[in-house]
Amino acid sequence: MKGAKLKNKVVGSGHLTGIEVPGQLKNFSNQQLLELADEIRARIISTVAETGGHLAPSLGVVELTIALHCVFDAAYDRIIWDVGHQAYAHKLLTGRQKDFGTLRQYEGLSGFPKRSESKYDAFGTGHSSTSISAGLGISVANYLKKNQARTIAVIGDGSMTAGQAFEGLNNAGDLARNLIVVLNDNEMSISPNVGSLSSFLSRKLSGKTLTYLKREMEDFLNSIPGVGPNILQVLRKSVDSLISFFTPGMLFQALQFKYIGPINGHRIDKLIETFEIAGNIEGPVLIHVLTKKGKGYELAEKDPTRFHGVGAFDVTSGRSLEQPVNLSYTKIFGRTLKKLGDSNPKVVAITAAMPQGTGVDCFATAHPERFFDVGIAEQHAVTFAAGLATEGFQPVVAVYSTFLQRAYDQVLHDVCLQNLPVVFALDRGGLVGEDGPTHHGVFDLSFLRVMPNMVVMAPKDENELQHMVKTAVDHQGPIAVRYPRGEGAGVKMDEELRALEIGKGELLREGKDLLLVAIGSTVQNAMEAAERLEGEGIDAAVINARFVKPLDSELILTWAEKTGRVITVEENALQGGFGSAVLEMFEEESFFPKAFKRLGVCDFFVPHGNQVLLRNLCGIDTDAIERAALRLLNYNNGQILRAIR
Repeated sequence: MKGAKLKNKVVGSGHLTGIEVPGQLKNFSNQQLLELADEIRARIISTVAETGGHLAPSLGVVELTIALHCVFDAAYDRIIWDVGHQAYAHKLLTGRQKDFGTLRQYEGLSGFPKRSESKYDAFGTGHSSTSISAGLGISVANYLKKNQARTIAVIGDGSMTAGQAFEGLNNAGDLARNLIVVLNDNEMSISPNVGSLSSFLSRKLSGKTLTYLKREMEDFLNSIPGVGPNILQVLRKSVDSLISFFTPGMLFQALQFKYIGPINGHRIDKLIETFEIAGNIEGPVLIHVLTKKGKGYELAEKDPTRFHGVGAFDVTSGRSLEQPVNLSYTKIFGRTLKKLGDSNPKVVAITAAMPQGTGVDCFATAHPERFFDVGIAEQHAVTFAAGLATEGFQPVVAVYSTFLQRAYDQVLHDVCLQNLPVVFALDRGGLVGEDGPTHHGVFDLSFLRVMPNMVVMAPKDENELQHMVKTAVDHQGPIAVRYPRGEGAGVKMDEELRALEIGKGELLREGKDLLLVAIGSTVQNAMEAAERLEGEGIDAAVINARFVKPLDSELILTWAEKTGRVITVEENALQGGFGSAVLEMFEEESFFPKAFKRLGVCDFFVPHGNQVLLRNLCGIDTDAIERAALRLLNYNNGQILRAIR
């Protein structure tokens, strides 16, 4: 193959540029809608090639998005996109196409639905499996307000693996309010004949006229004393059995949903017909739609996993334009875990639908019997790991920092309370960049360090990371190692792995004027700041804390007493974070420094943007550390302060 092909070429009709509000689609012919789908795909591909983003998921739902906006009024009805990274076409159709080139850029469009960004974004999303619960809440609110607006929750088959999705389905079936759930299934394959038949049966058996007749017949039979209800029950079972025989809808019908599908998710005319039918059904409805991830871009269709979330890339070849110089922290973690698993048959790797994203795919290849992908089910992953740990195994839960928030109770009660040896490998710790506030891992140091029995550590570089993974696997209790997104510093890697002493930091630089105590990714910035300060005649000591809990109180106290002035630096929320831990330790030791400053993420949700820009915004980069040091020392060289301000 010489290069990627766009299967649907843009016809040049310019429909997209003329759309200011989604209601305009109601006047389009089917042919115009097909042409519009081509234009939207081309716009998404060209934009994501420059900005990066979630390509394959958004390409797969273009026709689905168009059909939703043709049938429903998004300014009145409520369309909720689960996870949200499939909402690019929705953004283009709801007045944001002029700004679409700013996608995921600082102060530009968010990569996810955002209520403050548009009135058409009914609910903010970023983590999966929330759409049904949120949609049910909106539906009940409309009922209480006597509002006839419809609520539509679009959820992927992967998101259906999470417990919250089924909690929402169960409650929705019980409440019987008007809620349309669109199951976007891009994994299931179904033969054309069976698909066509089941689609036909589902649509006809749920049509407006037949629905009305069935309701009238039910009322009539219920009015016959003694006999009517029994006949009605037999008829209901017959219809349900007929639908279930041809469709995979038995589960949803058991949850009291009317099931329609599977439907071809790339046939706009059939989607529109189906949505119109569903809009006239009383009570909860589930529409099963089959789509293809990456549709219209050959490379994404062949490798939807790789093109699920991408950086800037060349459209023709599909090659990334962001070629890393060094191995990523994720790769180092995965390689180290595999190495440990090679020699230790008790090591087990667990992930929640992120084998490639967390780097455990290499472990899975080498030790498939000890690798478990539990789907988007972080709560289950943690308690599953706890169960393994009770039987003598050493489970390693590889998860993005922000996703572990979903399993807080399980970490606390099922792991820490029982003091079980479960390792939490927290990828994407700190500021992750363009995915924004739902994905920044800036709360983990705070919420983990309060848990009894938990050990929390963060490496200064990739070499230290591999030793921390070894330390974690050897430890006989709950332990977390937290590392950032992106490539390492390019340091020399030790060939032999060694376990670090729990709770022991590292003095990187001596000094008499002030002490910089940094953790994780901020250590390098602290060293750079100290070198700059040396040029101004300021002698700064630097400690790589390594551990947030337990702290190396002896090392930190020794140098805090020598210098009298202390600055802590962390890529984490200031509230309850690493700096707070140092302050608490000083209070416990009855030591009060002459001056103290914490640098970290202030009390706000950090927006999306590249990591370098965001670290500057949060005041934790090298310039910020130098500036804080000068102010702490009352250094009055205004020229220097202006230069780094």
